[in-house]
Amino acid sequence: MSKPWIKWLFIIAGIYEAVLGLAFLIAPTAIFDAFGTTLPNHMGYVQFPALLLLVFALMFFRIASDPVRYRELMLYGMGLKISYCILAFYYQLAGGIPAMWMPWAWCDLAFLVLFFAAWRVTGPASAAA
Repeated sequence: MSKPWIKWLFIIAGIYEAVLGLAFLIAPTAIFDAFGTTLPNHMGYVQFPALLLLVFALMFFRIASDPVRYRELMLYGMGLKISYCILAFYYQLAGGIPAMWMPWAWCDLAFLVLFFAAWRVTGPASAAA
């Protein structure tokens, strides 16, 4: 069976994604203003990713319910984190990303490492135990 920390990891990840998703869905202007960042020319560019974060939050809660059974979903979570990190860190190095996006990139990098550890721990040897 899986370690208890894995369940808590995905509960925390689900809460994290849900809070970010709801914040950017409900109050994107306030967030951009708080960071002094220019709004995109259409709110759909912010709200669609916000809705995707809510979908991922649901997936993380599903993983938390039974990490061994839903182990393959961890790969999609890692894909989300890798995607964001690659873009954010690339654009940071290229000098073209507002600073507001970087704290989430560092959080996502930490989640990525922990998701990978959880994926390894819940592997085939775990299912046999």
